[in-house]
Amino acid sequence: MVRNVAELLPELEEQDFYLLSGVEQGMRFSEWVQREKLPKFANLTDEEVTYRLERCLKRGLVEKKTIQYEGYTLQFEGYDALALRALVERDTISEFGAPLGVGKESDVYEVRSYKPLALKYHREGYTNFREVHKERDYTSDNEHVSWMYTARKAAEREHNILEELYPDVAVPQPIDQNRHAIVMEKMDGVELSRTKLEADQVLGVLDLLISEIARAYETGYVHADMSEYNVFLDENGVTIFDWPQAVPTDHENADEFLRRDLRNAVGYFRRKYPQQVSDELDSDEVAAEIAAGSFETIRE
Repeated sequence: MVRNVAELLPELEEQDFYLLSGVEQGMRFSEWVQREKLPKFANLTDEEVTYRLERCLKRGLVEKKTIQYEGYTLQFEGYDALALRALVERDTISEFGAPLGVGKESDVYEVRSYKPLALKYHREGYTNFREVHKERDYTSDNEHVSWMYTARKAAEREHNILEELYPDVAVPQPIDQNRHAIVMEKMDGVELSRTKLEADQVLGVLDLLISEIARAYETGYVHADMSEYNVFLDENGVTIFDWPQAVPTDHENADEFLRRDLRNAVGYFRRKYPQQVSDELDSDEVAAEIAAGSFETIRE
């Protein structure tokens, strides 16, 4: 798990961020930035770079490596600090709260501005960026890709998709984005995987979920990673989150992803509520109706 850097912001100085930004700039060309290039990248004197490196190394914001040359690279904590500071300076965030969720490819925290919000740091590629690079469309055309590039592209892509979907589709309202971080509406309710529905609620909730999948398709996107772990349920209905891997409906595999999403959704409800979700409900037929624009409801 990447350490929360919010508590470090008050003790970091302007020149510390110059140094971090300089390392970030150098990483566009190489994973490890040569020490002698940092004064130019950071716009600092050589002596100031030495002092700032010591401060950032001590706080775990950068990492040092000496092989053929002395090089430095950002840790995710350093990248977090740069994104968080930018969001604070834009008045997007005024307070930082507790974790809301920690996953393999993202960390989510509660933050505040004029109302409670959620800050999502994308972590795609931090430990396995080569695998993510191969699987995700937003990096597949780039031969030289780093975890920093992968995470930033994922955040940009998810933010853009949320802006296209909201408010026509039940997704979190996007608020702001910087580097690998997205600020969005804080979702109320409970993750679908943790809910226990009454018998007379099951088909209604499943119908709501499928209807949102259909609206997303009509708007131009297939989620492509649908599961009970990226759906929230509250008294107002369902909210679908985690969209960085979504594909446009004109993607060559869009209908295949749509069928998979429907199989995952219907399969989850069928496993958990076998008495309410019969085998007569064919997820592939529902997917075909959505693709044809003829889906109305799964309820009689």
